[in-house]
Amino acid sequence: MSIELVVQRIHDTPGQPDLARLQGWLDVAGRGIEEDLELVVRIVDEAESQRLNRDYRGQDRPTNVLSFPFEGPAHLPAESLGDLVICAPVVQREAAEQGKPLAAHWAHMLVHGILHLRGYDHQGDAEAEEMEALERQILAELGFADPYV
Repeated sequence: MSIELVVQRIHDTPGQPDLARLQGWLDVAGRGIEEDLELVVRIVDEAESQRLNRDYRGQDRPTNVLSFPFEGPAHLPAESLGDLVICAPVVQREAAEQGKPLAAHWAHMLVHGILHLRGYDHQGDAEAEEMEALERQILAELGFADPYV
């Protein structure tokens, strides 16, 4: 398994993780994926996040992370896991508001988004419990505290 990480830094704020750190988090969160795939992580400002959130989720506000799974033709093997759009100012603000280290919140957003791309969701209570348990497990492996405490 190999996931090629492509990072598009459209917005740059202090404390953003570098490529090596993002790749390390991805390597742990992507365990069990058997195909060679690509993942695009696009780091954006609030305006782009709000536009995408409005257009694709009907929520007219910026959000921390959006996940766009790859949907290729059914008869062809997947080439991409999908795209994650992470809003740097929202992640920075949330980390400060929640009293979390910035790196821990960045790791959480990446792990959360990757789990969505892998088909996990948190719409119902049972789904949320399963997804949050995986997030806790992966983040603990990465050396980060439980993000839900």
